Amino acid sequence: QVQLVESGGGLVQAGGSLRLSCAASGNIFRSNTMGWYRQAPGKQRELVAAITSGGSTHYADFVKGRFTISRDPAKNTVYLQMNSLKPEDTAVYYCRCTMVGSEYWGQGTQVTVSS
Repeated sequence: QVQLVESGGGLVQAGGSLRLSCAASGNIFRSNTMGWYRQAPGKQRELVAAITSGGSTHYADFVKGRFTISRDPAKNTVYLQMNSLKPEDTAVYYCRCTMVGSEYWGQGTQVTVSS
């Protein structure tokens, strides 16, 4: 089992920044992919960014140049630095861990961007 705990969400004005953290614990394989997803009211959950255990990253087009995903293997923690936030970034942000044959989700953290 793997447990994921997100933190760092909150209310911020447009143009501001937030940093989300996802602390992972449990039976985490050496090879894994960590990702951040988001879900706005009435919309489907969508991928924001992902990072492999080797450090390769992938970003959704709508966050390129604004968000940065990183990980600290020593702390089993993944971060999402969000800059130049827009009202349309408002959503619940979820952390996901995928390994061979399994996936795990965190409980989510709310990000609200006011105009």
